[in-house]
Amino acid sequence: MEFLIALCFLAAIVLASAFLIAFFFSEEVRATKDKDPAARSYLEIILLYPGLHALVAYRIAHELWLRRLKFLARFVSQSARALTGIEIHPGAVIGKGFFIDHGMGVVIGETAVIGDQVTLFQGVTLGGTGKETGKRHPTIGDNVVVGTGAKILGNIEIGSNSYVGANAVVLESMPENSTVVGVPARVTKQDGKRIDIMMDHARVLDPVKQQIEELQRRLNELEQKAKP
Repeated sequence: MEFLIALCFLAAIVLASAFLIAFFFSEEVRATKDKDPAARSYLEIILLYPGLHALVAYRIAHELWLRRLKFLARFVSQSARALTGIEIHPGAVIGKGFFIDHGMGVVIGETAVIGDQVTLFQGVTLGGTGKETGKRHPTIGDNVVVGTGAKILGNIEIGSNSYVGANAVVLESMPENSTVVGVPARVTKQDGKRIDIMMDHARVLDPVKQQIEELQRRLNELEQKAKP
């Protein structure tokens, strides 16, 4: 009987928490449903998505940080890190419709600024360089997608409507409406148009690969001309 009462009490807490998340984080829940084809229901997102849980903890920690309760804010953020594998510093500024897919290994630094409708995949780092003070983490524009394992480092800007390819290492600011790939990252434009927020990483243009293919083509032409 006591076990049944405890189980009912736990279920009530879970349902109440789910209701609060659905009410206060409705935009993030909708963004997850829109961007993740694996999401089957809103209840599944609310209860089982670590990216959403990390964001909820961040919003709480950020409010504590703004109220100068910095130790408590860090305690909340580190607790969320232990539970989700996602580390978001409470001092970071994050806009609406933020979505972290899977999320394990994501790190967002203290002075990072993230715009609206941004998507991060697992292993992304928005980090600093060296021991400088002040603004030392990236600023990410609106509608940006950052692929798996990408590292964006330092006080730089990624323009709105851009795509950072998987495992790219970005050390310089990048313009709007661009694809950023490689180590160190380079930019490829797609006709100056907004890049669709797609999850098909295989369709991203690689400027290094394009240059190698062009060199190979010219080498083949020279070899053909050199034949007797």
